[in-house]
Amino acid sequence: MEIWINPACSKCRSALSLLDAEGADYTVRRYLEDVPAEDEIRDVLDRLGLEPWDITRTQEAVAGELGLKDWPRDAGSRGRWITALAENPRLIQRPIITADDGTAVVARTDEAVRGVLSR
Repeated sequence: MEIWINPACSKCRSALSLLDAEGADYTVRRYLEDVPAEDEIRDVLDRLGLEPWDITRTQEAVAGELGLKDWPRDAGSRGRWITALAENPRLIQRPIITADDGTAVVARTDEAVRGVLSR
């Protein structure tokens, strides 16, 4: 599995600690440095079963600068949201775990991390 993290994020550090405690085999991706391309974001969204606005950190300053709260949340605007996430990776919710079975989860809770480990 792979986990997208920001090392400064307490939720990311907590998820990593839990993965380590459980002896999980995983790869760390520091997504602010190794920025996911639009195709990768689309793939993760498909795996999550979510839309881009569902994984957007709307409280980030750049979200306000872009005016995201006023963007439509519909199929026609999906590409615009994905482009914004790729160009501004700080907007991507974290941590995200992509599992080897093709699923993914936004792992902000211990329960979400354990759910991936039980698959």
